[in-house]
Amino acid sequence: MGRGDLTDEQWAVLERLSVKGAKAGRPPAWPWWRLIDGIRFRVSTGVQWRDVPVEYGPWGRVHELFRRWQRDGTWHHV
Repeated sequence: MGRGDLTDEQWAVLERLSVKGAKAGRPPAWPWWRLIDGIRFRVSTGVQWRDVPVEYGPWGRVHELFRRWQRDGTWHHV
């Protein structure tokens, strides 16, 4: 766990706010909590999206989640 990553207790609160997808199919390759930690890392450090460490998932996937949640209002809700 990185210095800025959320604790298990903080994730438990955030998970209650999340909307579970109803799509059938294969599970995601990267857990959403790792992608969110990647978003938090990028926002707190100000690095370019391409410089988000690989431990948080592919930078393009992290950025895609950020943009989707920014557009649909999820970040505002959280």
